[in-house]
Amino acid sequence: MNGKVVSINISEKKGTPKKKIESGVLIENFGLEGDAHAGKWHRQVSLLGTESIEKARLGPKNGLCHGVFAENITTEGIELYTLPVGTKLKIGECVLEISQIGKECHEGCAVSKLVGQCVMPREGVFAVVLKGGRVKAGDDIDIIE
Repeated sequence: MNGKVVSINISEKKGTPKKKIESGVLIENFGLEGDAHAGKWHRQVSLLGTESIEKARLGPKNGLCHGVFAENITTEGIELYTLPVGTKLKIGECVLEISQIGKECHEGCAVSKLVGQCVMPREGVFAVVLKGGRVKAGDDIDIIE
């Protein structure tokens, strides 16, 4: 099962939609350089599939774009939320390990206010960076374990 990176997204503040960037640098055991969610914890990088975003488009709000759910890496071709915790993904030259599936949304989240029903709690995936490097749209995503 292979996938692709559709976009890399970043924000300076937690709880806000992210903006698309050309490419980013994943830092080992830290996350996406310059992103508010990066740090030495288990949710260093967030991933969400375009397939999940498409489901949300059918809901109350349309015109959703990549990064609106505050995901760092928008993907296509892999149902991320069906992969077990501990699965390793090779993205370009980087290696991530899935550390959490879904999350609990907090009250007053700017993302929920913008899009209505958020798909991150059910279908978003979080990972730690095992091997850093540059990531960009078009990079292949391979499941390595």
